[in-house]
Amino acid sequence: MVVTTDISTVIRALADPTRRTVFERIAKSKEITVVELTRGSGVTQGAISQHLKSLKHAGLVNERPEGRNVYYRVQPQGLQPLFDWMSYYSEFWDERLDNLRDLLKEMDP
Repeated sequence: MVVTTDISTVIRALADPTRRTVFERIAKSKEITVVELTRGSGVTQGAISQHLKSLKHAGLVNERPEGRNVYYRVQPQGLQPLFDWMSYYSEFWDERLDNLRDLLKEMDP
């Protein structure tokens, strides 16, 4: 099931540097457990679990329980609100860059 999340929830989830690092580590792995995320992170397992809860709430990660372990993986569709928001502003920058390109061509024939 794909959960649609608003942009504020996604941005809030990724605003925390530790949470962003957790998200990036999950993204680099096919799947990863809390124990693996905790190892070498300098963050307690409880803190990692709280960060995972926020990422899950934002629709950025999924979990798959298997026996005593829970495996986490990135949910790419969770980034869609962020992509949509950024694409709106990319139109703004595309126009500005086109104008700059034209100006530079006029200045240097």
